[in-house]
Amino acid sequence: MLGVVFTEFMEMVEDKFSFDIADEIMELSGVGGDTGFTAVQDYDHNDMVKLIAALHKVTGIEIDTLIVVFGEHLFGRFTVTHSHFFDKSESSLDFLQKIEEYIHVEVKKLYPNAELPTFLCERVNENKLIMNYSSKRPFGDLAQGLIQGCGAYFKDNLTIERTDENGPMKVQFVISREP
Repeated sequence: MLGVVFTEFMEMVEDKFSFDIADEIMELSGVGGDTGFTAVQDYDHNDMVKLIAALHKVTGIEIDTLIVVFGEHLFGRFTVTHSHFFDKSESSLDFLQKIEEYIHVEVKKLYPNAELPTFLCERVNENKLIMNYSSKRPFGDLAQGLIQGCGAYFKDNLTIERTDENGPMKVQFVISREP
């Protein structure tokens, strides 16, 4: 898993909770060592699972809620660090529809070793998109948070219907935007 995901997660923990909690979850989870994470290194996705479980233990907040909130945070960070990805989209549905054919192609140029999830989309109409998420990793909640973050960024009022087909590794999202 890309190190940037880990660095952004730790930044979210520091911002939303505290530096002390960030240190505590690294110690409790046994990952990150003394130096933490770097954005350019790859890490085992199970280390992220351990960090999230440790954050749950420390805060009492449900794991799925923590992952969704992280997805929202991550999307917000992407709008800053990769702002050029957002220039050609007029709505959240336009942007989401381009993830596989445009965004992931560009991400692979930056991070050739990245193992990205797949997002297959079917545009039903201007205000409705069916998005099928598939990954080797159990992060359907992260995808949901990213979708919610996308809606917030574009100021679209989204309704998201979610069907887990294989737990959080294969999820269908039916995303509707109020006109």
